[in-house]
Amino acid sequence: MTRRKPGRNRNPLAQSVYDQIKSDIFEFRLLPGMYFSENDIARRARVSRTPVREALFRLEREGYLDVNPKSGWQVRPLDFDALDHLYDLRVVLETAAVGKLCAGDPKPPLAALSKIWLVGPRRRLTDGAQVARLDEEFHGALIAAVGNPELERIHREITERIRIVRRLDFTHPERIIYTYLEHAQILRAILARKAARAAALLEAHIGASKAEVRKITLHRLNLAHLDARSAAG
Repeated sequence: MTRRKPGRNRNPLAQSVYDQIKSDIFEFRLLPGMYFSENDIARRARVSRTPVREALFRLEREGYLDVNPKSGWQVRPLDFDALDHLYDLRVVLETAAVGKLCAGDPKPPLAALSKIWLVGPRRRLTDGAQVARLDEEFHGALIAAVGNPELERIHREITERIRIVRRLDFTHPERIIYTYLEHAQILRAILARKAARAAALLEAHIGASKAEVRKITLHRLNLAHLDARSAAG
């Protein structure tokens, strides 16, 4: 029996609504803790409530929304303690993966990463969205190179859950520069099979990102709330 791939045969209208709401959440147009109704979304998207409900329940399952029979839908408030725990779990998974890589021959599985990250300043990308995507792929590739599908699955779930704040780490040009430098250091250590150094660099890299993301997120939320108050006034 052929297994159906995730996303196949989805309602196109529901998918469109899902993409828009998720974008609004990620861009803080829908702020954490904000309430809204299905009718609000349906009017804005110019669709019936059926695809809206399908999109909203999908986002609820993924942890972006909460629903209450009396108060309606709410963007799930950011839980920084939970986010910190997820970042800490990343450290455990990724440093374990690095140890396994260094025990073998890491050059073949990491060749593609070397072409992206071991480059001079003139060849580095500067677009934050592109670098954010490549950053996710970098860390995902370290896990994938180990060849453990369950490890990959757990890591993907963590990546999805922290994406709402993690991408903000690439809104500042200096953070993009640091990402290139730190990824290059990590890669060189892995390729040289220096497991302890690679793990230490990786832990410091994820820790710095966690701290920066919290600072940027709080600042971004404050600006978004001020903009909302100005618009209401």
